[in-house]
Amino acid sequence: MRDLVIVGAGGFARETAAAVRAVNDARPTWRLRGFLDDDAALHGTTRAGLPILGGTDRLADLPDAAVVVCVGSPRDYRARRRIVRRLGLPEHRYATITHPGATVGAGSVLGPGTVLLAGVVLTADVAVGAHVAVMPHAVLTHDDRVHDHVTIASGVRLGGGVELGLGAYVGAGALLREGVTVGAWSLVGMGAVVLRDVPPGEVWGGSPARRLRAADAPAEPVRPGGAAVPDTPEPASSELAVPRTVGS
Repeated sequence: MRDLVIVGAGGFARETAAAVRAVNDARPTWRLRGFLDDDAALHGTTRAGLPILGGTDRLADLPDAAVVVCVGSPRDYRARRRIVRRLGLPEHRYATITHPGATVGAGSVLGPGTVLLAGVVLTADVAVGAHVAVMPHAVLTHDDRVHDHVTIASGVRLGGGVELGLGAYVGAGALLREGVTVGAWSLVGMGAVVLRDVPPGEVWGGSPARRLRAADAPAEPVRPGGAAVPDTPEPASSELAVPRTVGS
């Protein structure tokens, strides 16, 4: 068994801890040490029966532990990418967590740091990048392409051949027609019915979905020591990171 720490202590982090426990019930795999969170008020407390060990600087004391970053919400869905960039860890440090109640169909692949929660279905030939969060009972069908840092909320349904660009957020219960693209860092609202392409950097909602406004500008990542990291241009949507793992 390998040590594992979860960065973050909110709802997604606790759901991931539950998925890790389910993985271990099926086949002992991870020694779950606890959470790391940079909110000093949480240090020394517990969440979901696990300790909050300290801030992300504690990773220096855990050089052999695997890591999974479990932060982000519709209010700040870029947070996961910022933390991953700030940590600067090599890919092999990141765990990929697949709840045993999820289904990963033939030809489907997952990138490092990605989490699939209970009831998720990848039907066939689905490519999911790195640090992607897929919440319970989402369904991704044949030939879907999900880029790094995407968040797919519970109950989402993607038709075949859908592409979700870098960092996109798809709200709970949204339905996406086959073949549509959601651009980088766009947000699709809860229950939206997306029938046409969503450009990058926009917020869409409704049925059928339409543009509501521009997405919020990103906050600048910060290097250790406090220096801002310029928010460099994102890769083109064709540059999907090559997934390297399947399963837990």
